[in-house]
Amino acid sequence: MSVIEVILRVTISFLVLFLLARMMGRKEISQMTFFNWTSAIGIGSITANLAVNQNLSIRNGVIALIVWTFFTLLMGMADIKSKRGRKVTTGDPLIVVRNGQIMEGALKNSRLDIDSLRAMLRQKNAFSLTDVDYAILETNGQLSVLKKVNKQPATKSDISGFSATTTIFPLATEVISDGKINKENLSKLKLDHSWLDQELKNANIQSVSDVFYAEVQQDGSLYFDKRDDIH
Repeated sequence: MSVIEVILRVTISFLVLFLLARMMGRKEISQMTFFNWTSAIGIGSITANLAVNQNLSIRNGVIALIVWTFFTLLMGMADIKSKRGRKVTTGDPLIVVRNGQIMEGALKNSRLDIDSLRAMLRQKNAFSLTDVDYAILETNGQLSVLKKVNKQPATKSDISGFSATTTIFPLATEVISDGKINKENLSKLKLDHSWLDQELKNANIQSVSDVFYAEVQQDGSLYFDKRDDIH
């Protein structure tokens, strides 16, 4: 392979990859879920072959990149449009510490050992498990930590002497996503459709399908975001 051909291949590989990466969006580089990782590895391998493998023609290499990107975009649309699609492409967050107790089953399912968990907690400034109320392993591999109330830093409201908000539920919990009720979460909170319908009616919302996302806050109030917000 001549020097000119190498330069040409690398140039084409760079330009095509850059263009396709722009098409796939920021999520591909900001959140490495299972799906994103698979996509990135595949595209990287094809691009490397396109750049230096003379047995792979430039035309076939570009076609392979375009087809791979098409599947990535197709799966991305399923991820955005469908709750079930998101479960397939990214999975669900796992609660690995609940009410200060380590969930061994969740650790096993996530292939996470106790030493790795403690290291991730330390990165969140939680140096003792006794400081942790909840810890959730997110779909991108990051750990979200909610410390116990007496271990949380003081806020302006604490310093000013305002009364703390009454806590009914340990975590804010999703009850509507993409206009569909999360029946499992609603049941866990010991709430029903009648309660949810009444809360929506109080906010002048007549149908669940008009809501893009809603979650029950720790104080029992309902936060919601309507579909088709005007920007």
